[in-house]
Amino acid sequence: MTFRLEKLFWSGSGLLAVVYALLPVAWIVSLSLKHPADLNDQRFFASRISFDNYRTVFSDSQFPAALWNSVGIAGIATLLSVALAMFAAYAIVRLEFPGKKAVMAGALAIAMFPPVAIIGPLFNLWRLFGLFDSWAGLILPYMTFTLPLAIWTLAAFFREIPWDLDKAARVDGATPLQAFVYVIAPLAAPGVFTSAILVFIFAWNDFLFASALTSTNAARTVPAAIAFFTGSSQFEQPIGSIAAASVVVTLPVMLLVLLFQRRIVAGLTAGAVKG
Repeated sequence: MTFRLEKLFWSGSGLLAVVYALLPVAWIVSLSLKHPADLNDQRFFASRISFDNYRTVFSDSQFPAALWNSVGIAGIATLLSVALAMFAAYAIVRLEFPGKKAVMAGALAIAMFPPVAIIGPLFNLWRLFGLFDSWAGLILPYMTFTLPLAIWTLAAFFREIPWDLDKAARVDGATPLQAFVYVIAPLAAPGVFTSAILVFIFAWNDFLFASALTSTNAARTVPAAIAFFTGSSQFEQPIGSIAAASVVVTLPVMLLVLLFQRRIVAGLTAGAVKG
């Protein structure tokens, strides 16, 4: 009886948490599907389904440009961060050198550093170096914060790979780089994939850097572009357009997380238990 009550309690708690988490998403989806004339009807569900808000969003010149910027900037930041993190994590795990623990502690400290603390200096530096309102001006700060996270994640995976495999490849005549590329890297593929997903989500969701370090459609990403949406007149609030754009930018990330949730959890918990 006690076991059944405990099971019922945990099931109910889990269901309540899921409903609470999905409620804002359902509200945004409902708003995006409402007819523009029904946006202020105080109803949760749309009384008539309309895709006018989505047409409005994609007919706005800044949204397609922002979507392209988001895909390109997040993709490049992910590729560079994961590639560099692979070599860094492998070196940290396999090599013994002074200050090894300090390097990992520094990486963790950088990953936890509040981004808002560097926005002011970064704004002035980027204007001085000509990186303001450019793809590189966003990719560099994204890499600054995602590279330590990727190093930590990949280091946990590399520790699980037997060192004898690397030695065997070297005995067979492989160079250190060949042993890493053809033997070690394929075994660490799940960790690489997990790191790539986490880095991509960070870059895709960023609003702070995208809003502070851009001023035009040349590099402004979707989270920042949504803040600049306007209605068709000064008397109209762009609620429907913002909701539709939010759905478009949220769905890819949600699908990515749902499809690869096991790999993400495995990556975040790798190395947590020894034995």
